Amino acid sequence: MSAIFRSPPIIHYGAGALEQLGPTARELGLRQVLLVTDPGMVQLGVADKARSQLEAAAVCVVVFDGVQPDPTLANVEAGLTVLRQQGCDGLVAIGGGSPIDCAKAIAVRHTHPEPLPEFAGVEKFPRPGLPLIAVPTTAGTGSEVTRVMVITDTDRDVKMMFASRSCLAAAAIVDPVLTLGMPKGLTAAVGVDALTHALEAYVSRRAQPQTDLLALSAIRLIAHNLRTAYHDGSNLEARSAVMLGAMQAGLAFSNASVALVHGMARPLGACFHLTHGLSIAVLLPAVTEFSQSSAPERYARAAFEMGQQDIVGALRHLNRDVGIPKLRNLNVPAERFESLLDKMAADALASGSPANNPRQASAEEIVALYRRVYAETA
Repeated sequence: MSAIFRSPPIIHYGAGALEQLGPTARELGLRQVLLVTDPGMVQLGVADKARSQLEAAAVCVVVFDGVQPDPTLANVEAGLTVLRQQGCDGLVAIGGGSPIDCAKAIAVRHTHPEPLPEFAGVEKFPRPGLPLIAVPTTAGTGSEVTRVMVITDTDRDVKMMFASRSCLAAAAIVDPVLTLGMPKGLTAAVGVDALTHALEAYVSRRAQPQTDLLALSAIRLIAHNLRTAYHDGSNLEARSAVMLGAMQAGLAFSNASVALVHGMARPLGACFHLTHGLSIAVLLPAVTEFSQSSAPERYARAAFEMGQQDIVGALRHLNRDVGIPKLRNLNVPAERFESLLDKMAADALASGSPANNPRQASAEEIVALYRRVYAETA
């Protein structure tokens, strides 16, 4: 059976790649862009670096920094208003997955007048969005190269997943220098998220030869360098390896899809306001243990790439070594957690991601997995 592989047409990777931002914008024919970012990127001066590169190429810049972690429909509509008022012909996103996902949503929302939730799911956008250049500053989501975005509907406590070629960036500028000094907790969470992208792409029922190559390389790069990046944030070699792995993992899962870990993580994060990376990391070992019997050779190969024999043990040790806390220690009250289990299981299944898992999970089994993770103490 044939498979399709999609990626941004332009990818610049390597130390100093940010210098290609202005020329790339000109190559795409952009004259005035909406620079989508968050307050942290503004305070750190990173947004100004991007702005300077664009203005040096005679590209006008309008800054929108109203993006919060796990961007919401309100963030998207606010950015869309600025884009239209200023007459921007494209977008540049700089930051973690949140600004990039928000920028993707603004880009496609501009060309689709219908409410955004109507397009949740796979390939629901009939038209392309405005051109977008994605510049990641974290080595985790891979959003700069994926056709996926996640936007939160706060009224329903639902993280909506959109997967469409219309969500692909026109260009990705991937510069590991931008990750130097990233906080340890963020390094850990987004790093384990990227590893999960690679692992789930490799065991996915929709895996294909090209995604296998990328996923295995990503598993190897992240597993052998994340600890160093975590403990020594100024180590450019380790940062570069993890960022390359995160990008490769993004290309892999964007075409092979994620699976049960991601399906369960989205409602967990939405209901308890946990970051996506932490939601993924706390679930990863237990869900992998549940799934591995249905794809033993693939999980064994993944363990080999990590330099281990036992995939579940390898994942638990990595979480421990990079300080991933237990779910019960993340301000998740037991009573409320129990009351939301059925909703979270239903939302996980409704997302479609669990259907790609090597072992299919019922709602009851998902509830049991949530309880098992919450019970973990060591």
